[in-house]
Order: sequence, then structure tokens, then C-alpha cells
Amino acid sequence: MLVTSKAPVRVDFAGGWTDVSIFARGAGGAVVNAAINHYVSGKLETADSDDSSDINVIPREGLSVAYHSDLPSGSGLGTSSALNVVWLSLVKSQIVTDGDRAQIAELAYQLEEMLGILGGKQDQYGSAFGGFNFMTFGEGVEVERLNLSPEFVAELERGLVLCYTGKSRLSGNIHENVWDAFRRGVPETVNALYTLRECAYEMKEALGQGNIQRFAEVMSRNWQSQKALDSSVTNALIESLFETAEAAGSIGGKACGAGGGGCLLFCAARGKRAALSDALSAAGARVIPFQFDFTGLEVTRENL
Repeated sequence: MLVTSKAPVRVDFAGGWTDVSIFARGAGGAVVNAAINHYVSGKLETADSDDSSDINVIPREGLSVAYHSDLPSGSGLGTSSALNVVWLSLVKSQIVTDGDRAQIAELAYQLEEMLGILGGKQDQYGSAFGGFNFMTFGEGVEVERLNLSPEFVAELERGLVLCYTGKSRLSGNIHENVWDAFRRGVPETVNALYTLRECAYEMKEALGQGNIQRFAEVMSRNWQSQKALDSSVTNALIESLFETAEAAGSIGGKACGAGGGGCLLFCAARGKRAALSDALSAAGARVIPFQFDFTGLEVTRENL
């Protein structure tokens, strides 16, 4: 039997960090993200005998998971969580339902938690469900699919520019800094987290209205709050790329994931996307073309 699995990574628009249990279980978190057409894929291949009495037949089993995208490591797009979603879906080895998606996402998070990885849940759920989602986090996770018009989705794809800074981020170090400050009650960090949660609700409204100007403004407000969490969220390279982007026609932007490196996401003014992409490339960033993915985790089975 051959089982294949494919799961997308995501771009996060607002609310990231509030999905981490340290904050979410007490205050309640909220995130808006969307899956994109860069994937982690894998396969499980088994060949064994139906006749257990045949001692000359030795069961053979092979399991491989491989990246099938051009994404760099440490991109801030949730690639490692997508990888865990793929692994667990292969172990389950059956076509997934929406209930399965939630279960696999939660198990992927629990696996990372057992490995001592300090992070949230938006990556696993975004990868498993696909599409645009508004997620809330507390004792559990609620996923609300945002049904955008095809015209607005196309407008976003025409306006958004995703680029890799050339520097992978070490999110674990940034998380340690932020959550240590949160536990100590550092006002800037605490206030920033609550503002990030507000941004998620504002982003949900902006997307529902099909308002790309407000979408860009909320992204920028989210970025200012990200930077207020801890000084390690940004650096000279990132700030330089933001300056380049603004001069080339960006009307909003933010770092993906924890920040500190990895990918940045910008929203171009109408007609400025090509100029923005060219300027970022000239500044040394790697522009990553993408479209949105609305399928999420896909699992197929085939008898050999």
C-alpha cells in the first residue's frame, strides 16, 4: 500500500504569538492566517503478506517524508509544523475529514510540546485546514473559515509580496525572551500581546469587508506590536528591507512567524507590486511567488 500526504505552509496576517498557551489559556488568543501553495509532502509505502503463517515472507515497511518546495529553512512560515502534520497523517493512513484535521493538528502541537519546542498552535491548524482562517485559542482551538470573494483573493495575490531575508530565524531564542518578559510582567510586552490579539479581530473585519487598504494598515499595526515584544524580533537587516519596501510602494508589512529573520510579507500599493519585488530583490532579499491554498492537508491511498 502506498499512502501519500501533502500539507501547505502558511502566512500569518495578525495575532501571532497569542496562540501560545502561556498567553492563550489565561487571556485567550486569536490569529488570522492563510495557507499558501508551498508544501511539505511525504509517503508511506508498505508491502507485507496477508498470510501470517508464511514465515519466509518478511514484512517490509518504508517511511519517508521530504520537502517538495523551494522554501529555505527557518522561513517563519510554519514548515516544521507542516512536516509534523504530514508525519501524523501518514501514521493515520486514511483519507482525512475535518475532524481528522483538528485531531492531527492538535497531535502535531503535542508532539512539538513533548520535544520541548516553545510555540503556538496556528501553524499546525493552518496547515491541516488550509484556506483563510480566524482561529481563537484558550483551553481548546476554534477554527472559523473566512470565505473571501474570489475577486478579493485575486486582489490580495496581486498585491502581496513574500520575501526571504536571507537570514533564518531562531524562534526558540526569541520565544524565551518574550515569555520571560511576559512572566515578569514587563508592560511593553504584556501590552503588545493584547494589541496583537486586537489586530486579529481587526484583520478578520478587514478581510470580511474586502478592504485591502485596511488589511495593510492592520498588518503594519501588528508589526509594530511584534517589535514591542522584544528587541530580538527585528534587526538592522529587517529594518533596511522595510525601508526599501516603503520607498518602492509598500503600504503595509510584517515579519512572518516569530520574526528575527525568515520571511517578510508586504502589501503593495495598486500597480506597485513589480517595482516592490524588484526593489527587494535588488536589496538582497529572495522574493517567493505564491498563491493561496484552499485544500489544506491531502492524503491519498493506493494499493500496490
